[in-house]
Amino acid sequence: MTDPTFWDDQDKAQEIIDKNNVLKTIVNAYRGLESEIEDMETTRELLLDDDDEDMKSDLEQNVLDFKENLDKFELQLLLDGPYDANHAIMELHPGAGGTESQDWTNMLLRMYQRYCEHKGFKVEIADYLPGDEAGVKSVTLIVKGHNAYGYLKAEKGVHRLVRISPFDSSGRRHTSFASCDVIPQFNNTEIEIDINPDDINIDTFRASGAGGQHINKTESAIRITHHPTGIVVNNQNERSQIKNREAAMKTLKAKLYQLKIEEQEQEMAEIRGEQKEIGWGSQIRSYVFHPYAMVKDHRTNEESGKVDAVMDGDISPFIEAYLRSQMEHSES
Repeated sequence: MTDPTFWDDQDKAQEIIDKNNVLKTIVNAYRGLESEIEDMETTRELLLDDDDEDMKSDLEQNVLDFKENLDKFELQLLLDGPYDANHAIMELHPGAGGTESQDWTNMLLRMYQRYCEHKGFKVEIADYLPGDEAGVKSVTLIVKGHNAYGYLKAEKGVHRLVRISPFDSSGRRHTSFASCDVIPQFNNTEIEIDINPDDINIDTFRASGAGGQHINKTESAIRITHHPTGIVVNNQNERSQIKNREAAMKTLKAKLYQLKIEEQEQEMAEIRGEQKEIGWGSQIRSYVFHPYAMVKDHRTNEESGKVDAVMDGDISPFIEAYLRSQMEHSES
């Protein structure tokens, strides 16, 4: 950073600064833990000479606080995959079931938005297709923040809901499914993907969903179809067609690069996850509202009876349990 030519390439310079800030955070957290240990050791030595109840109570609380901080630090170190630090591209799609599953997809969308808000991540809706009566037919989110992909990759899979349907006049119980797919968003310096213009179709259409005055008035939204792979990406987040085209191309490159990694390194389980039918027997997590309240992750057996809190974005216990299970699996 002290090199006179450091700022010649501003994008690369900012990338180095961001990485440096992340490393500083890790080192400072480690030093903080060291300091806590020294303080506790000092208190313990004092207690050997003077069995003070207040001091003993403070030490016990300090040990509990230290364990919590140590767990957070360990989790931060777990996110050491090649793309864990990247921003994330998240796609939500309903399974069969029409309005029921589309409404469930909308509930998941809110859950992830609230989770990202709690984590300090910035969320942009790149593409949004509303349901016919309620809910969402499909939505693509760009989640920006350090380790966004590292955390959200734990959500990749099929999510199952059991509840009394608000759309059923008979008050019957319904089961709905929705899928969540997550891939890392790559920086321009991280990937080298050449796209043949003859391999793609670029279509424009009117944006839909919430937005400013440009929504439904100008054909600013972009859809790119890549014929060799069948990949289709949409972007309608920006106000101009040019910016939407740039964003859509960036997403397409990310998906093609991901595909390239899978083919060359055969790491589908790490990069994209197993593709399954959005239905019975393939869910990673069940959210039961009736006849009892329970959310259970079938990969780790982590569960919670606080359904309302989970739907309000409190999914960190599930994500952390998954990350720890992956670490144990890699060590065994």
